[in-house]
Amino acid sequence: MIRVDQEKCNGCKQCEMRCPLGAIKVVQRKAVVQDHCSTCRACLAGCKTGALSIGEPVSGNVLCTYCDVRCQVPPGYFGACKRFTNADGKLVRNRPLQVPERLPVDREKIAISRPLITAVGAGASYPDYHPAPYIVQERVEDFDVVTVVTEAPVSYSSMMVKIDTNLHIGDEGAPVKRDGKVVGMVTAEQYGSHILILGGVNRVKGPHGLTVVKTIAELGNQEPVRLKIEGGATLDLQVGKSPVIDGVEDKKMRVGCGGACCALFAKPLSEIVDEAIILDHHITGLLTQRPAGAELLPYSGVEPVGRLTTPGRYFFEHGNGWGGTNIQEPRQAIKFIDMRYARPGMKILVAETTFRKVALFVVNENGEPEQVPLTPEIEAWRQVFESNCEESRVAAMYYAGVGGSARAGVTVNPIKLTQAVHRGDAVLTIAGAPAYVMPGGGITFLADVEQMVPKPFTYTTSQAVVAPIEYTIIRSKYAEIGGHIKSIRPFSEVIKEGRFQWYQKR
Repeated sequence: MIRVDQEKCNGCKQCEMRCPLGAIKVVQRKAVVQDHCSTCRACLAGCKTGALSIGEPVSGNVLCTYCDVRCQVPPGYFGACKRFTNADGKLVRNRPLQVPERLPVDREKIAISRPLITAVGAGASYPDYHPAPYIVQERVEDFDVVTVVTEAPVSYSSMMVKIDTNLHIGDEGAPVKRDGKVVGMVTAEQYGSHILILGGVNRVKGPHGLTVVKTIAELGNQEPVRLKIEGGATLDLQVGKSPVIDGVEDKKMRVGCGGACCALFAKPLSEIVDEAIILDHHITGLLTQRPAGAELLPYSGVEPVGRLTTPGRYFFEHGNGWGGTNIQEPRQAIKFIDMRYARPGMKILVAETTFRKVALFVVNENGEPEQVPLTPEIEAWRQVFESNCEESRVAAMYYAGVGGSARAGVTVNPIKLTQAVHRGDAVLTIAGAPAYVMPGGGITFLADVEQMVPKPFTYTTSQAVVAPIEYTIIRSKYAEIGGHIKSIRPFSEVIKEGRFQWYQKR
């Protein structure tokens, strides 16, 4: 249980705000710990006066080993994640396993899952109240299926660009520029990838809107585009290709974070070295303190330079060094070696999470690490670890909203089209690619450009991306939403016109 030094406590309530269990309260300007405290230590990081510390284990509490936090769960209560309850001295999952109900296959959903035609090459109807240029019907799975298509100028256009790399490209929130003009921003990183959001209506309608829509269209057409992160890297990006960062092609992404690498490769690492520091700009791992490594090896006495979070997990600073950190030379990763645990001759491996860069150190008689060449055994395993890295690629999702006037070409009652899309009665696709429609109002969606018909986008100087939009629905429901029934044409009739080109779906 957490212990409170009442003399040091100033009643700031940081501990109370941080506790996920509400197990610490400030009463009369002093922190008071409740019986259901699980010693998760969240409060310790918020205490600036040093009033909080970890007390002696409480009899009856059960140590939870399901994650790195290692809560001490009191009888009848759960730990910080609220998943496992101490029931009579055993930790049990406090929610039943959820199994999806077995439902019959909905043949209608299968029938409308793919458009009869795409909107690429369809043209447009303007003004918008005219029926869409192609409203086509064909019999599919015993249903009369209708697909309505148009190429619509979409001002509410953006592009989510995923860049697989462990290199630091710039700070979150940094502007992204093309030819000196702001076209987007760096947003939250994902596992092994950086994410850019380009465009959005405020940038599209802004002074550099033409550059914005041009960039979205070219990336969506899988053409090469050069971008510059303010205060960061220059990026040469092409969807489906490896990213080029500051002139260097990055061909491999990491296996996982440093902590994950310690878990994934604990067994072979434990057989070839006494300790491993796996450098990563998110989470650096120390093998012998991670749960998997700790089962196989004793603590080595090695301390990395990063900030300790939970056992064996360290936070390092971003940079252009090893593993996307600020470590330029592998020796810099080792803060000190405690010779109460270490011994001369002990082998320490320092590696990136891609395992392209690795260094081997041996502890000398003075307790200092000396770099030595990799042994053949370590090099063989390094190649195995590296082979688990995926190819680095650039991917992009067209991220837009089509809840506007383009609906008039589909129906005389636009709200019913929006409702049909959210019910699943009408399926939205973009250039033939499935679209994930976000919950809530409007028709805001994401669609993978690599699943689209090749080169589907253009743009207009009114500052909009021209997007190929398709809605597929059975005829009876199309009539119910006020669709342009009189403008429906048989699929066979459209094909007979000869103005089409077959394409193979990727």
